[in-house]
Amino acid sequence: MKLLMVEDNKSVSEMMSMFFKKEQWDVEYAYDGEEAVEKFKQAPDSWDMVTLDLNLPKKDGMQVNAEIRAISKTVPIIILTARDSESDQVLGLEMGADDYVVKPFSPITLIARIKALHRRAEIPSVKVANVLNDTEVYDVVTDHFKLNTKTREAFLFDKQINDLTPKEFDLLKTLAQKPRQVFSREQLLQLVWDYEYYGDERTVDAHIKKLRQKLEKVGPQVIQTVWGVGYKFDDSEVKLK
Repeated sequence: MKLLMVEDNKSVSEMMSMFFKKEQWDVEYAYDGEEAVEKFKQAPDSWDMVTLDLNLPKKDGMQVNAEIRAISKTVPIIILTARDSESDQVLGLEMGADDYVVKPFSPITLIARIKALHRRAEIPSVKVANVLNDTEVYDVVTDHFKLNTKTREAFLFDKQINDLTPKEFDLLKTLAQKPRQVFSREQLLQLVWDYEYYGDERTVDAHIKKLRQKLEKVGPQVIQTVWGVGYKFDDSEVKLK
């Protein structure tokens, strides 16, 4: 894995470098916002993961997050910060981050969350000769929706849903592969994020909000809120206007 750690506190970077070395990951460090964006721009397709502090000199972490997401819609981003207010967390997730870790944190926990996010985001390699065949094979097919996990493409009423982040894609897949089944927020945290969030259910709500916005660009809303329980996918009765 090639990881970019954006962190102005060098003691934190030095501490994490020991754990990264043990994992044999290729890690580069940026100590301010401008350096982070420049490093990412140099080879945007080479990065497998970004960990991003919010309180950065020269350029705020929220701005860095937005600029990185504008360059790459798919690179996983974990916000790592001492800000623990709900508004900061939801804002970060709505701007395209995939996870949020509050300082102080356990290095082992951060490593586990990086692994979980990378495992979910990793796209299987597809041979060029098989691309045409693979695009015709869909892992999830419902009344008006289809999804291909190899190409990471999803379609509603035969229109592609664009710019899905890795977490949004996995969330949509989890809901759609069991239409009309209601998932609680706790279940979605375990199934999509692959670890316990210890009650941080607003993460799900923020991702659902962004996912709905992207779905509405191609068709009617197919993710429904079941009040007091959670969410479900149902396209059985929707129609294009």
